[in-house]
Amino acid sequence: MPIQINLLAEARAAEELRRRDPVKRAIFLGISLAAVFLGWSAMVEAMAMSARATQAGVETEIATRTNEYAQVENNMRQLSLTRSRIMALQKLQDDRFLQGNLLNALQLATVPDVQLTALHLDQSYLLQVGTGTRPGTVREKITLNLDARDFSANPGDQVNKFMQVIEKQPYFNEMLDKTNAVQLTSPPSAPVEDNGKAYVTFSLECQFPDKTR
Repeated sequence: MPIQINLLAEARAAEELRRRDPVKRAIFLGISLAAVFLGWSAMVEAMAMSARATQAGVETEIATRTNEYAQVENNMRQLSLTRSRIMALQKLQDDRFLQGNLLNALQLATVPDVQLTALHLDQSYLLQVGTGTRPGTVREKITLNLDARDFSANPGDQVNKFMQVIEKQPYFNEMLDKTNAVQLTSPPSAPVEDNGKAYVTFSLECQFPDKTR
């Protein structure tokens, strides 16, 4: 039996191998590229997550610092307001009305045959509450009322003189209002006798200027 030899078989096998080999390489290359892409995607996602976490931390820190800054600003405003109030109180204490000086001045403002029988000092204070930008103030209003008797030979003649003496006394001249500083609140009374001596009663109002402190 004769032996048949196919001389083209080897060439065909080599050709088939060449046909199949690029497919394998392409499949391998595709798998490799897919693996690289998945790895790269995972790395990018991890980096994004890390960046988001960092951003959240920074935003939290900024919010915390912002709140702290706002609190510090508020504390500074409160401190400034407290200091202004303390300074106002100190000024009010330094400039407070001293009744001892008033009584001493009255002792020096005397007129013969005029007797001071009573005094009434009215002091009122109106508080204006301050704000964050404007300090509070206190408006001081002082009025002095004097009751007296005139025992002069002609009762009532010494009333105007007594008023003039008070106005010119150094303390009152400096402290009282410059306009209508001393006024009669009503005309002298009808003459009244006391142990056979006649007198009239009268009342004066001494106005101190309003002060805002």
